[in-house]
Amino acid sequence: MNRFCFTLVSIFRSSNRGRFLRFQRRIVLASGLAIGLILLPSLPVLQWSNLSGISWMNSPAVAQRIRVEDVWRQVYQEIPDLPMENTYVNRETGNVSPDNTLVNRLIRYHIYTKGRPTSYRFDWKLTLADYLGVNERMEPETYPSGTSLKPNPMQGDVAAVHHLSRAQRDALVNVLVSLFNPQVNQSQPSPSPSPSPSPSPAANPSPSPAPTGDPRFPRQPQPGDANLLLP
Repeated sequence: MNRFCFTLVSIFRSSNRGRFLRFQRRIVLASGLAIGLILLPSLPVLQWSNLSGISWMNSPAVAQRIRVEDVWRQVYQEIPDLPMENTYVNRETGNVSPDNTLVNRLIRYHIYTKGRPTSYRFDWKLTLADYLGVNERMEPETYPSGTSLKPNPMQGDVAAVHHLSRAQRDALVNVLVSLFNPQVNQSQPSPSPSPSPSPSPAANPSPSPAPTGDPRFPRQPQPGDANLLLP
């Protein structure tokens, strides 16, 4: 009988202990939520304007917002002497794809194949270095429109970039950076040249006083000095 009572007491105590632990956990959780609600208004607010300089803004996903079709057309408007290289035949339709141009493929290679940012001249120069064969190797299988055009345009594009002058390549890089980053191209107020001070009219030089003799020596006689001796 005593053993049975002792067992009941143990069960009662263990159940009370479990209830106490659950109650204690709820108190701790409620306290944490209350403290968080009190401290939340004092935390600094992250504003979107502060994110403008983050590097992921230059990622290919963001570059997709700027239509590649619009960019390459503007490039040819800015530099009309660039080769078009748009005589390749579409494998599905059998027709020439006039909008599939050299600059179109170069931009897609830069953004989608290589995943390079569009904001920096250095990255565009790396892409041109790929075409010139002095940087990373280009693969025909992954080249833009390499499987949809006949023949694969990679070799023709490489030859076209090789024939560009250095001035044309520099102009291409500058135009691409300005088109993908319109904020860089915003007109900034140029400092107005400070007016050069007009020369002030020279003051009339005052007549220099007549030289006086050295007081250590007697003055030389001058004409009319004899009249000073008259009474």
